[in-house]
Amino acid sequence: MKNYLKLIFCIIIPLAIGGISGVAATTNLDTWFVALNKPVFNPPSYLFGPVWSVLYILMGISLYLIVQAPKNQTRKNALVIFGIQLVLNFWWSFLFFKFHLLGIAFIEIVMIWLSILTMIYLFQKVNKTAAYLQIPYLVWVSFASILNGAIWCLN
Repeated sequence: MKNYLKLIFCIIIPLAIGGISGVAATTNLDTWFVALNKPVFNPPSYLFGPVWSVLYILMGISLYLIVQAPKNQTRKNALVIFGIQLVLNFWWSFLFFKFHLLGIAFIEIVMIWLSILTMIYLFQKVNKTAAYLQIPYLVWVSFASILNGAIWCLN
């Protein structure tokens, strides 16, 4: 039972962080964001919520796998980079949607991408499954980075 509670807690952490930052994303969707010029490959808005929810759940499962690993410096480093990427992820929505700082958001999303890559590298040293579960996140943020850059250039 203790492990199930730990798993649930590990999943709730990224979901909660994502939910809070998602509120920032929805505040200007009907006004500011709709008026922006977007590239032809911009997906419909309804896709973002489900995609991010799945990614946050995968983050939580990965976090659980790392937390369950024996304590050592590599595990500690993996947990630190997990926290860093989650904080960066949290702030991107505010930079982009709330403050309309498209260029700074682009720089920040590149930092997210680098932190995810580092996280995958460190996770694979602790638990390969935890690392593999982050590949969809890296792919999505790669796409989101291109999208952010394109929107910035078009506006």
